[in-house]
Amino acid sequence: MKLLVIGSGGREHALVRTLARTSGVSVTCVPGNAGIAADARVLAIESGAIDELSSLADRERFDLTVVGPELPLDLGVVDRFRARGHRIVGPSRAAAQLECSKAFAKAFMTRHGIPTARFRVCDSAAEAQSVIARGELGLPIVIKADGLAAGKGVVVAADRAEADAAIRLVMEERQFGQAGARVVIEECLSGPEVSFFVLCDGRKARPLGSAQDHKRVFDEDRGPNTGGMGAFAPSPLMDAALQARVMREIVGPVVGGMRAEGHEYCGFLYVGLMLTCDGPKVIEFNVRFGDPEAQVVLPLLDLDLPALLAAAAAGDLDTHAVAPGAIGDVAVGVVLASGGYPGSVTTGVPIRGIDAAARIPGVEVFHAATARQGDELVTAGGRVLTVVGRAPTFDRAIALAYEGVAQISFEGMHYRRDIGLKANAAFADNT
Repeated sequence: MKLLVIGSGGREHALVRTLARTSGVSVTCVPGNAGIAADARVLAIESGAIDELSSLADRERFDLTVVGPELPLDLGVVDRFRARGHRIVGPSRAAAQLECSKAFAKAFMTRHGIPTARFRVCDSAAEAQSVIARGELGLPIVIKADGLAAGKGVVVAADRAEADAAIRLVMEERQFGQAGARVVIEECLSGPEVSFFVLCDGRKARPLGSAQDHKRVFDEDRGPNTGGMGAFAPSPLMDAALQARVMREIVGPVVGGMRAEGHEYCGFLYVGLMLTCDGPKVIEFNVRFGDPEAQVVLPLLDLDLPALLAAAAAGDLDTHAVAPGAIGDVAVGVVLASGGYPGSVTTGVPIRGIDAAARIPGVEVFHAATARQGDELVTAGGRVLTVVGRAPTFDRAIALAYEGVAQISFEGMHYRRDIGLKANAAFADNT
């Protein structure tokens, strides 16, 4: 079975490694990274180069393509591949607006009765500031850039001054470019956050697992938002009753609503949840696997992932169940970031110690922003690596992850030292 994976981050490395473990499977990844190159063939085609990707698929006739990041989905790679007869896992461009436009997602949830925060969509800074001044959504208040902003386009403003400053930054100074031409302003929900993942085939959905991530750059959830500084799985808060409720009240209406609107949803769906006193509500949807959540969810799955994804692409998940991994297994992933992240970073910095970390039983290292310069492995972006510990308990998984982290070094490297601690707190609160 010949597979193509599109993407270059830690999520794609986790996908490639999981797919490649199945006997009889060969994996090509574009554009990949230095770590992915050890597990699959890598070709230098950018994720957003739809014409080149389509030509590659025409030449090589892959049995299945799996899309990792959101950009090619927003550019219509699934529509292009399907039109040319190529089997691919991922939503169409129209369905991908669940992530690629926050305004679309909120309107869709309103149409289909999916629980979420109250909101207003604003097309100008003046309109946004008027909504904030009226106080109809209260304080603190959440401001989201409408378009794609690499997971960083959300500001939680404690007061009106912070909210007005965020509007200026997003809509006038365009910190996130065109993503900030329109904003969604929401009431601020309270409660613990959980990430829930399913695989859809257009008509049905199968749960893949849950996780909790750590968005803030510094310990104790301080500092600016990032693309994710670490994660653990599964979430102790996601018990069988809650999972059934989320499938019934959120996932089912998404799949059914998309189909009713003429855009059958195929592929991964990430449901970002806030567990409020009124029940689970949607913070956001992603139309692909999360990163770094994929790095902790995928190692726990006991399944033939190529066959499952092929079934989803064919609209035939009926005969495929998703089995959990070894009973009691959990995973904790720590992201190692370049100095300055989530701001500007220096690249080309040599990395040491990955092999030593990977030799520790129970530890895996997934590459994100890495590259080869001659014989050296070097940094190539902000989030460089995810070090994952897998064990029967969270205490042991945390210890393993940080034992792996201790083996790795590069100039400017920084990481959070509290990844996974919420798991034990959540478990205590949930018992």
